[in-house]
Amino acid sequence: MIERCFILSFREKKTRRVVALTEKMVVEGGAGDGEWEGRWNHIQKFLERPGPFTHPDFEASSESLQFMLETCKVLIIGAGGLGCELLKDVALSGFHNIHVVDMDTIDLSNLNRQFLFRLKDVGQPKAEVAADFINTRIPGCCVVPHFKKIQDFDETFYRQFHIIVCGLDSVIARRWMNGMLLSLLVYEDGVVDPSSIIPLIDGGTEGFKGNARVILPGITACIDCTLELYPPQINFPMCTIASMPRLPEHCVEYVRMLLWPKDKPFGDTVGLDGDDPEHIKWVYQRSLERAAEFSITGVTYRLTQGVVKRIIPAVASTNAVIAAACATEVFKIASSAYAPLNNYMVFNDVDGLYTYTFEAERKDNCSACSQVPLDMRFSSSSTLQEVLDYLTESSYLQMKSPAITASVEGKNKTLYLQTVASIEQRTRPNLSKTLKELGLADGQELAVADVTTPQTMLFRLSFTS
Repeated sequence: MIERCFILSFREKKTRRVVALTEKMVVEGGAGDGEWEGRWNHIQKFLERPGPFTHPDFEASSESLQFMLETCKVLIIGAGGLGCELLKDVALSGFHNIHVVDMDTIDLSNLNRQFLFRLKDVGQPKAEVAADFINTRIPGCCVVPHFKKIQDFDETFYRQFHIIVCGLDSVIARRWMNGMLLSLLVYEDGVVDPSSIIPLIDGGTEGFKGNARVILPGITACIDCTLELYPPQINFPMCTIASMPRLPEHCVEYVRMLLWPKDKPFGDTVGLDGDDPEHIKWVYQRSLERAAEFSITGVTYRLTQGVVKRIIPAVASTNAVIAAACATEVFKIASSAYAPLNNYMVFNDVDGLYTYTFEAERKDNCSACSQVPLDMRFSSSSTLQEVLDYLTESSYLQMKSPAITASVEGKNKTLYLQTVASIEQRTRPNLSKTLKELGLADGQELAVADVTTPQTMLFRLSFTS
């Protein structure tokens, strides 16, 4: 019922904005702003006539196409392998007002699958090159690039968009974006206002596997509701790397983290560049020596480069399939012509072709979207270090560098903050103290901030006997 209210609300907003605009381009016939006769015939067939698969509340008209061409603003986050496909698909589907955010520059290794880039573009910002390519190639399209981190923008920036699409390779960035959209929701008597919902369409690929999902913040399962579906990023313990290596990856990490800063093979100011063959060759040779010392096999040049660059295997055709699925959902939501995906699609062509959809369920106690403090059960004799370990190791929290604060004796007190060196040094002794020694009581609320979300999360301590 709420989802239907969202669709109706989206359509009402769309209609109001279309009516308020004067016609700037000729949709059928004419030659305004790069338009030509019959350009959008294929899309008009979906929007201007009903059919057996259209949404029950769909009303065929020409206004939907006008809304897509002139008004609807889409934000695409990421301009890599998946992002390039998304930009192309969304632009060719009739969306002319697109923004793209990406903080990376183009590497030589990107060119085999990120088809909007050429050799001359190496070293340039991905967002700017991709936007220029689309704007030049597709008449009437206006892609606005942002060579920044998603964290560099505030609520005002994100609130302007009708739909947001993620083509990211980072779970942290996904969670942050998820938290931002949840923070934009408006609640009335505990019920989310459908007009404050900005749909999030998320795609992800790894090798021959991929997934696409549609998230209606505050209504359907969010990123954090299904966090256990994302494998945690592999980080090897420093003690293992330094003294007890068992895998070829341990040998490469030893050279990357310890030998390179110590030996400075290319000068004091030269950092390790994963795209420099000479750098990778040096790391590879030192890794072979380390592996031989501990009788470890499997160190190769390709493995070395993969570990150094944290490469996620990518297949261009998988990116194309997932991007097409995401772009289709953008079209369905913007036009209100068809029911959106409900709400998770899995694609796998490792052995043959396998795909299925299922409804990921929203968690009542989700740390991001439940709107209630989460219970945290510990003994009063537990240390703050144990709480920190729980926040980082829990499969449904997976925090990276949590900062913990609490109200103690009427004053807001920082118990531990890792990201600022001076405060970390001052609060480090608290890690070995018990919760009772820190002045915390049963039922105490802890406020936890982390890079995975723009919001501060609340936890309620529940002491066990």
